Amino acid sequence: MFLKTGLAVFSILILSCGTTEKQTTTTTETTTTTTTTETNGNNEKMDAQKMMAAGYLLGTIIYSDKDGDCEYTIQMPGDKMEFYYLDPINLDEAFKIDGQKVWIRFNGLRRMNRCDKATPAEIVDIKKGG
Repeated sequence: MFLKTGLAVFSILILSCGTTEKQTTTTTETTTTTTTTETNGNNEKMDAQKMMAAGYLLGTIIYSDKDGDCEYTIQMPGDKMEFYYLDPINLDEAFKIDGQKVWIRFNGLRRMNRCDKATPAEIVDIKKGG
């Protein structure tokens, strides 16, 4: 008798926990939907958050014709410094526009620098920025 009562109480506890979890998930989804609706007026911020969450960083294409500089570099925001430069070894011709903002995902390369101020990098993916 005690075993049956204990089993019934244990089953009720387990089932009630499952019900609470479903209610919490529904509440969270509703909150997320509300937040998305409120931020739709500011698409640029939302897109920036999505891009950063996907691993992209915003940079600016810089053209230089000075001796010792790479022809095209990407100026990136830095933590300790104001910014740093990447030397993209595989920059597509469509993105070779001075001052153009781009979202990039890149891999740093362990090879000799082609210019003084920029670090060699391979572009994994690039998209026009805002």
